[in-house]
Amino acid sequence: MKRLLAGVLLSALALTGCASPQASELPPAPTTSAPATSATSTPDARGLPSSEPAEIRIPKIDAVSSLVPLGLNADETVEVPPVEKPMQAGWYRHARTPGEAGPAVVLGHVDGNKQPGIFFRLKELVTGDEIVVSRKDGTTAKFRVHKKEQIAKDSFPTEAVYGDTDVPELRLITCGGSYDQAARSYRDNVIVYATLI
Repeated sequence: MKRLLAGVLLSALALTGCASPQASELPPAPTTSAPATSATSTPDARGLPSSEPAEIRIPKIDAVSSLVPLGLNADETVEVPPVEKPMQAGWYRHARTPGEAGPAVVLGHVDGNKQPGIFFRLKELVTGDEIVVSRKDGTTAKFRVHKKEQIAKDSFPTEAVYGDTDVPELRLITCGGSYDQAARSYRDNVIVYATLI
């Protein structure tokens, strides 16, 4: 069953990083569990059990980062990784963990602190490229890209990014497009959609 997580939007990567507007409703944290799986086991139709991610690797663009948990700021905007460390990626802890059925969300900077960020080359990914997420339970979740889009921030596809899915999905989000000097942010988001393989 699909559902829209109302109000959850991600936008603007300024020189200080991806900022996000109000999030009035959070995705629920996973409440179900399944038997533990070994690193060599394969996911069933429901995916893998819940396990926090430890690291993301994207071979095509030579991107490797540990993953820090992200929640909400005091003003209810979605947190982003620290801009002082633009090569640091983070996962949105109120969504699913990578490998579970449903969408998991990873955010990274395109640049920050006057240097390229972990997702500087995210726009280069194409259908078929692989993304690997190492999980704290010792398993590895491998995803294959099936879609990429660059879209204006005021048209952010909330349902496509956060809506429930029956299969394990991964969304990678950064900023892109032209830079708005007045607003000190990029005008677009680059979003990569991938499915567990």
